[in-house]
Amino acid sequence: MVLQSIKGKSFGLIIGATLLLLFNFLSIILGYTNITIQTAIDAFTNFNSSNEHIIILDVRLPRALIATAVGVSLGVAGALLQALTRNPLASPDILGFNAGASFSIVVALMLFSVTSLQAITWIAFIGAAIAGFLVYFLGSIGRDGMTPIKMTLAGAAIAALFASLTQGLLVMDESALDQVLFWMSGSVQGRKLDILFAVLPYLVIGLIISLIISNKINILNLGDDVAKGLGQRIMIVKLIAGISVILLAGGSVAIAGPIGFIGIVVPHVVKWLVGNDYRWIIPYCAIVGGIFLLIADIGARYILMPEEVPVGIMTALVGTPFFIYIARKGGRKA
Repeated sequence: MVLQSIKGKSFGLIIGATLLLLFNFLSIILGYTNITIQTAIDAFTNFNSSNEHIIILDVRLPRALIATAVGVSLGVAGALLQALTRNPLASPDILGFNAGASFSIVVALMLFSVTSLQAITWIAFIGAAIAGFLVYFLGSIGRDGMTPIKMTLAGAAIAALFASLTQGLLVMDESALDQVLFWMSGSVQGRKLDILFAVLPYLVIGLIISLIISNKINILNLGDDVAKGLGQRIMIVKLIAGISVILLAGGSVAIAGPIGFIGIVVPHVVKWLVGNDYRWIIPYCAIVGGIFLLIADIGARYILMPEEVPVGIMTALVGTPFFIYIARKGGRKA
C-alpha cells in the first residue's frame, strides 16, 4: 500500500481528479486533426462554426465524456465483483456481464428493430442481469458452494455462450452486420452525447449505491460468518451490490459496447495504492478507471493513424498480460 494515511489518500483523490480533468482536455486536443489549446478554449468561449470548433464540440468532447463515464463505471463494477466473489479475476467481461448485455442489444436491434435509446439501455440491463444470474447459479453448484475458480469458469462459459449466439445471429443475417457493428466494436469513437445522457442517470445511481455500501463490503470481505455475527444481512448487501454492477456494466455496454479488462486491471492497481478499504477503493477505482480508458482511447488514435484502433483492443493489450500475471499469482498461492 503506497498511500497509508487518511491525509495521503485524500490528497491522492485530489491529484487523481486533477489528472482525470487533464486527460479529458488532452482527449479533446489530441488526434488526427491538430488542435491548439487556444482553439479548444475558444470553442467553448467563442464558438465560430469553424471546422476545428465543430470537431471539438461534436466529436472530441462527447468522446472524452463517454470514455470517462465508461471507465468510471467499469472500474467500480470490477471492484464490486471482486469483492462479492472474492475472486481477483472477476470483472464484468470475464464473468459474462458484458457478453450478456451485448447479446441482448444485438437481439433487440436485429430481430425487433429497436431504436429507442431508453429501450436499448433497459435491454442491456436485462442481458447483464441474466448473465450474472447464470454465472452465480453455475458457480454455486456443488457441495463447496461458490468458489473463485468455479465463478471464473462459469463466467468464461457464459461469456463464450453469449458470444457464440451473437455470432450465430450475425451469420444468419449478415445484412444486419453494419447495424450492430456500432455496438459490438467496443469503442467510444462516433458516439453522441444523446447516448450518454440516456444512460447517465443509471450510471450515477449505480455509483452512488456502490459508495453507500462500501463499508458493508468491508464487513462482507471478513467472511459470511463474521458478517452475520456482526448483524449484517449479507444476502441483501450482495443483492444491492449486484444491482449496482448491473447498472454500471449494462449501462457501459449500452453506450460503448463490450470493452474488456478495465474491471480487472483498475481494482488491483487501486488496492496497491490504498489497501483493502472499499471506502477508498470505490472512489479511487472511479477515477483510475476513467483515466485508464482516456489514455487507452488517446493511444488508439495514434497506432494506425490516420485510421483508429477500437479502444477495446488497447485495453486488451494492457489487460491480457495483467490477467495472466494475476492468474499465475493466484495459482502459486493456491
